[in-house]
Amino acid sequence: MAVIITSEQLAANIAVLATALSQRHPDFADVVFVGIQQGGAVLGEQLVAELQRMHPGRTIPYGQLDITFYRDDIRKNIIPPDKMNIHFGVENKTVILIDDVLFTGRTIKAALDVLFDYGRPAKVELCVLVDRKEHRQFPIQADYVGTTVVTERSDKVKLVNREFVLIPG
Repeated sequence: MAVIITSEQLAANIAVLATALSQRHPDFADVVFVGIQQGGAVLGEQLVAELQRMHPGRTIPYGQLDITFYRDDIRKNIIPPDKMNIHFGVENKTVILIDDVLFTGRTIKAALDVLFDYGRPAKVELCVLVDRKEHRQFPIQADYVGTTVVTERSDKVKLVNREFVLIPG
């Protein structure tokens, strides 16, 4: 197991992502943030907290999305669902979809399926902390990336104690 992002680097990446989001959406008008359970929800909370620190007094809508029953691999594993927590509409909004690791693209595809059950956004942008782009199975790319890592397909990248680690497969 090797640390690929330390807790200090994690905080720095979150600050960089928040700055990039603030530059593209300076007033956050019609923008909502949605973290994908589980890792994306953790990152989403930290990212929105940083945005609120940068923009005091501004309301930044944030919700969490559970994709459990939309995954195409659900037949292989029984996964208990997380809770949905979206208390705002997405219709005609720019949705910033947040996940911790972008790997094959299957999680994002499932998240888009769930999201469209809530309404039709004007636009969806993807924000990820770690991109493992050499293993994509769907034509999905992130608009905001903290870092890109080169891995073997069998490797795992996980958040452990505020650090991202690479676990060889």
